[in-house]
Amino acid sequence: MRHRNINPRHVIERRALQGAVLIAGLVPVSTGLAGMIVGGGMAGGAGTTDLDSHVRYLSGLLLGIGLLFWGMVPSIERHGPIVRALTFLVVIGGLARLAGWLFVGTPSTPMIAAVGMELVVTPLLCLWQIRLASPPTT
Repeated sequence: MRHRNINPRHVIERRALQGAVLIAGLVPVSTGLAGMIVGGGMAGGAGTTDLDSHVRYLSGLLLGIGLLFWGMVPSIERHGPIVRALTFLVVIGGLARLAGWLFVGTPSTPMIAAVGMELVVTPLLCLWQIRLASPPTT
């Protein structure tokens, strides 16, 4: 492990980002688990077996995204490419959800909050990670 002078502000900011990612990760992890357990009933109705299967599959992906974010927390500043790739996936999903909002109608409050997580919170965390990973300017 290399040793270098560590800026106390950098350490504080790193810990803050780690905490923010842990907290934000509760959303995809808990929602993903719930969707895997409850299936299509999570979205307000049982629907068809195909819809249920699709909800469970997408919930598994959501759980996986959350677990990957959590897995990077110990050394978040070194995982820029993975953070950006996961953020890209989350934003694409948020845009798809937003398209449904525009074409089908306004969803429930939890779905509106999900769009906020996908299109605002996750990109902001990604930008924060990029800033933290950038070498300090002197």
